[in-house]
Amino acid sequence: MALLVVAVLAGCSGAQGAGSPARVAQPSARPNVETSQACAVTARLIPSCGAWWGIAPEVFTGAGLERSLHGAESRIGDTADVLHVYHRGKEEFPTSEEVALARDPVRPRLLLINWKPSLDYTWAQIARGAIDRRIDRLADYIRRTFPERFFLTLHHEPENDVDAAPGSGMQATDYAAMYRHVVLRLRDEGVKNAVTVMTYMGAPNWAAKPWFEQLYPGDDVVDWVALDPYADSRVRDFDGLVNKTRPDFDQWPGFYRWMQWRFPGKPVMVAEWGVFERADDRTAKRSFFESVRTQIQRYPQIKALIYFDSPRAPRGDTSFDSDPAAGRAFSELARDPYFHSTPVPRP
Repeated sequence: MALLVVAVLAGCSGAQGAGSPARVAQPSARPNVETSQACAVTARLIPSCGAWWGIAPEVFTGAGLERSLHGAESRIGDTADVLHVYHRGKEEFPTSEEVALARDPVRPRLLLINWKPSLDYTWAQIARGAIDRRIDRLADYIRRTFPERFFLTLHHEPENDVDAAPGSGMQATDYAAMYRHVVLRLRDEGVKNAVTVMTYMGAPNWAAKPWFEQLYPGDDVVDWVALDPYADSRVRDFDGLVNKTRPDFDQWPGFYRWMQWRFPGKPVMVAEWGVFERADDRTAKRSFFESVRTQIQRYPQIKALIYFDSPRAPRGDTSFDSDPAAGRAFSELARDPYFHSTPVPRP
């Protein structure tokens, strides 16, 4: 793979203060977008300055969504721009709880809705119309319930679900066809407010597969591109997280570099990221969060950064405050002016 890197989106950053704001006990409201002349939001929910700050809160804890979000925001001492939620199959979304959190009169939030349209049908079957009635019912529900713009990603991280065998219905080209069919069907049924996101795993071993490029559904149905990287013991800082490389895949330039080359005109979302607990290094999370704060502005094409907060993530503990020093560093990161530059628009 050629290591071709092209110019990226120019992004204006928020003013960086000399010191961090004092820690507060409860989340504080931020100004509405109408109060800012310099920084606004595009129709595709791209912040013209800085980047969105978001979270999937207290995942796998068993707490309800509202309790989880308010609990995480209280632990941070700040509120989120983007709330990441997950749905499957016939579930209708956004739920009343999600709508209420998005429309909070003091602190509105953008929704990132992660939907797996079916766990029973193959991608090829969905592309041929197997769940069209389900898609139509969902479209009717969204039209009646939630006219605001929201992020929508379909069957995120498809790489490890690919079955390259002929006729499997789960080849990379089947994924692309499924994604296109669902998005176009929703649009035909009147859902014009979904800002679509294509979410990759962001791992070098999958990017090296011969079918990898065939996953992409097309620019006309994808508004943002995203990756879901996690930091284990091999990843020391934010640079290493978004541009992971491995010696056994030496042609891979790193995901952010690839996205610069492949999608120079699209905003990039880090739709899930987390730092695993390291028993042999209790300072690792704190150091990592500090690296994000110092390095994020090197990546102007990244327009949203959404943390996966869970004490029981599949590969370990990604809760941001498992160590008090890590919690303080995460709170300082969340309140950094770069993530306050463009306020969330009100409904």
